[in-house]
Amino acid sequence: MVQQKIVMKVPMSCEKHRTRALKIAAVAKGVSKVAIEAEKGQVEVIGEGVDSMCLTMSLRKKLGHADIVSVEEVKEKKEEKKPADEPVWISGYNIVRYPQYPMHCQVVYDEPSNCSVM
Repeated sequence: MVQQKIVMKVPMSCEKHRTRALKIAAVAKGVSKVAIEAEKGQVEVIGEGVDSMCLTMSLRKKLGHADIVSVEEVKEKKEEKKPADEPVWISGYNIVRYPQYPMHCQVVYDEPSNCSVM
């Protein structure tokens, strides 16, 4: 099934109404995520197979008024891969590709010591 996003306008004059709207939307069948925008007076519900009319009727029973603003399909985001930064697994060993930087070496000579072993 396809996930859908349902936006509903609900009167939220106090904290009690916000809590009730959140609880009602959260227990509806098929809901996976609920968000409340108190400034706009909206409840956003995301889930698979959510019956928007049934959810509206439940909100109307408990809160007195609810309207469906929009019902739309949720598009899945594609993951972007970083080919150069990810480690590569070759036969159980982790090989990490790092950018090639020039390496600078400096040879340091010590003064000869008076050691009899050398």
